[in-house]
Amino acid sequence: MKYKPLGKTGLYVSELTLGTMTFANEDSASGQTLGATGQELATRMVDLALEAGINIFDTANMYSDGVSEIMLGKALGARRKDAIIATKVYFSGTTGPNDLGTSRLAIMREVEGSLKRLGTDWIDLYQVHSFDPTTPLEETLRALDDLVRQGKVRYVGLSNFAAWQIAKADGLARRMGTERFCSVQAYYSLVGRELEREIIPAAMDLGLGTLIWSPLAGGFLSGKYTREGEAAGRRASFDFPPVDKERGYDVVDTLREIAAAKGASVPQIALAWLLHKPGVTSVIVGARREEQLVDNLGAADIALGNEEMAQLDAVSALAPEYPHFLPPMQRGESLYGRLSGDQ
Repeated sequence: MKYKPLGKTGLYVSELTLGTMTFANEDSASGQTLGATGQELATRMVDLALEAGINIFDTANMYSDGVSEIMLGKALGARRKDAIIATKVYFSGTTGPNDLGTSRLAIMREVEGSLKRLGTDWIDLYQVHSFDPTTPLEETLRALDDLVRQGKVRYVGLSNFAAWQIAKADGLARRMGTERFCSVQAYYSLVGRELEREIIPAAMDLGLGTLIWSPLAGGFLSGKYTREGEAAGRRASFDFPPVDKERGYDVVDTLREIAAAKGASVPQIALAWLLHKPGVTSVIVGARREEQLVDNLGAADIALGNEEMAQLDAVSALAPEYPHFLPPMQRGESLYGRLSGDQ
């Protein structure tokens, strides 16, 4: 397992993060949709993660209405001091007028709930789960800064922000002298490369680390989904994130070829591709079953060569988009190759 600094902080995180969205009770709504581990399997997964060298665990206040945080806290137990806990704030399981978002009121209320559920005195990485269009960023930043000064939170991050929102938040924090966000959590996969257009460049330019969620595109890159048919799985009841199926099947075909040649699984190759991409700090892996997690952990040992990366890059390439197609054209390249007549 390799470790990288989280953005410009002195905090080193493992290149794989254990995601705990499936830490839930079987009779819960999320458990029925995403699968549920129950406490015993959740503890087993934390054991396996720690044994593999993972030191960061990602959860959220809204995962299974807080049950995920409870199960993670119990699973870590006395090992909490050796773990980096990342949780989130924005969503809420209740529907009051001040329950949703990142106002000072909501942040101060939700952090206390997360601390209690996790059974800890501090949160290592407190992430804003979504951009709040109704609360001034200045209010959110000051509230988060207060939590850092109080010792309840060590670092702050953001998730699911557009690039301009990331840049605005960073600029405001610099101007105000508050704690800056150190990380971006975002969706990225071989069938979802949109963040390469703006978000990854913004994160790299500002010195922010990245935590990648749904690296297997909600199971689409598990190898179970092909043109020949789709096995029963999570996407049967929760078809998310959106995937261009025909393009996605081409990606899966290429993954299967490379996996067969390397004696690896399709998910391992899909995860390894991300681990080789610039700007990626840590990839979040989660599972419903122990064998899934064990397989995912094996991705850290997969080395992909330049030719294999080029194959995967080509089959999953984004369509040219303004203004990003202008520099290649100015260099004498066409949108899909060399300009005609240019040898």
